[in-house]
Amino acid sequence: MTTSVVVGGSSGLGRFIAGRLAARGDDVIITSRGAERAARVADEIGGSTRGLALDLALPEGIASQLERIDSVDKLVLTAFLPLTNTVRDLNITAAIAAITAKLVGYTETVRCLHGRFTPDAAVVLFGGAAKDRPYPGSTMVTVHNGGVSALVKTLAIEIAPHRVNALHPGVVGDSPRWRDATEHPAIARTPIGRLVTMAEIADATEFLLANTGVNAIDLAVDGGTLVM
Repeated sequence: MTTSVVVGGSSGLGRFIAGRLAARGDDVIITSRGAERAARVADEIGGSTRGLALDLALPEGIASQLERIDSVDKLVLTAFLPLTNTVRDLNITAAIAAITAKLVGYTETVRCLHGRFTPDAAVVLFGGAAKDRPYPGSTMVTVHNGGVSALVKTLAIEIAPHRVNALHPGVVGDSPRWRDATEHPAIARTPIGRLVTMAEIADATEFLLANTGVNAIDLAVDGGTLVM
């Protein structure tokens, strides 16, 4: 059976992707910072889904938290710490936690699991469109999403021949964060005339995991906002 690990799979896009993989018959492991939430969401997803506590902001503990995973075919890292932070009102503690989780935490997770990758295993790291299109309060988000692009390049060398790619979603219209909004300014600058969907993000994730010729790339799934 294929084993898929979705870090951050207890909410948002991570949960949607985990559900998609579970529906396809994968043995899915999702993570959340709390063991109780991870177990509850795993039960809700169903199938062969299991929950695991993992705190990317405390990378020293990641190795022990991942000990129960025996092998990995697909690794998807979607987790992040929601943060609004500006240079003017910089919250240093929150900024350090967010950068640590996204960059050090992602790196340590890949390092710890790499020895358990199956021959055709692949990795997808989640960044976001803020790396190219900052918005008010995105100072640290823009920085760590840009860092994901750099991380993919070095990981592709370090864990070769295993593949690793980055996916950078735009505003996802039917995600828990945005689905109740009646409109969003991003729509006006999106050539397709609408926001992207969670299904489209999941499709792109599966493409990056499955296509063995795609490696070390940044894939933007944003409806083309960067050309407007």
